[in-house]
Amino acid sequence: MAANPPSPFDLNQPEAYARWRAAKLATQPTCAEDLIVDVADPRRLSEDERAALLHTCARANMVVYRSPVVDEDKSLPRLLGAQLGLHRLDANWLADEDGISPIAVSTQRPGARPDFIPYTDKPIRWHTDGYYHPLSRRIEGMVLHCVRAAGEGGISGLVDHDRVYIALRDANPAWVRALMAPDAMTIPERADDHGVARPAQSGPVFSVLPGLDGGPALHMRYTARTRSIAWKDEPDTRAAVAFLEQWLSSDAPWIFRLRLQPGMGLVCNNVPHERSAFTDDPLRPRLLYRARFLDRVGAPPVSHCPVPRVDQPELLV
Repeated sequence: MAANPPSPFDLNQPEAYARWRAAKLATQPTCAEDLIVDVADPRRLSEDERAALLHTCARANMVVYRSPVVDEDKSLPRLLGAQLGLHRLDANWLADEDGISPIAVSTQRPGARPDFIPYTDKPIRWHTDGYYHPLSRRIEGMVLHCVRAAGEGGISGLVDHDRVYIALRDANPAWVRALMAPDAMTIPERADDHGVARPAQSGPVFSVLPGLDGGPALHMRYTARTRSIAWKDEPDTRAAVAFLEQWLSSDAPWIFRLRLQPGMGLVCNNVPHERSAFTDDPLRPRLLYRARFLDRVGAPPVSHCPVPRVDQPELLV
């Protein structure tokens, strides 16, 4: 049996990294418009539409679809995901019973959705979804569908985590090594009136998973929040975190910004993303549907595996 080729994510394999890096940069989209694929109905893709979505996502770990479908159909993210290999829906405790989260400014009582940043009109800093989950519940894929856009603002920032890795490794490979440590980033425990509601959760920023083509694939776990987050207290980790914060706040050409319009949506391998503050039109308030999955885009079918709801809040950042 032939040996597996060297991984580009192995810091001891610079030639493998150089080949992967060159191929990645040669094929990656260069502007937000390159991410967009037009489809007639996300719930029922044609073979050509499906192939185009998968092709773009393979290049950039994300794709934006544009469609005329503006119905308030909560089944859309699930139906679209199933056509693109996203089967194992993760239902966090703030999602509805169907596992889909309606993202809108909440008017519920304090202690529920208004306490958590996606359900406000405030800006959201750079993060990947579910960064507070244990590794066994890693959020690998996501669908975000726009039903109504905000009156003003609500611009999404998106970046391919492969490109983040390249920037960091080119700057200093020791920083990559630091962020791949199993205790690089820790979310402290969360307590409530009954005791520990969620234990402390440590993990790496970058980890390597089996890719859909048989080779390795990169996963990123990150938040730019400064509260309720503990970075490993050692020089390379501190330097790497500072580099990421500066790079993500720059005008780097690989950081894409766009405003999802009704009928548009994002499908991605949980890439880092941010959102600007917005102002709602009171007659047509902003509404998006979000579905999170334990699969990567393009994953093969799996046996039905219901995922239990979990108490994992989306903290303010």
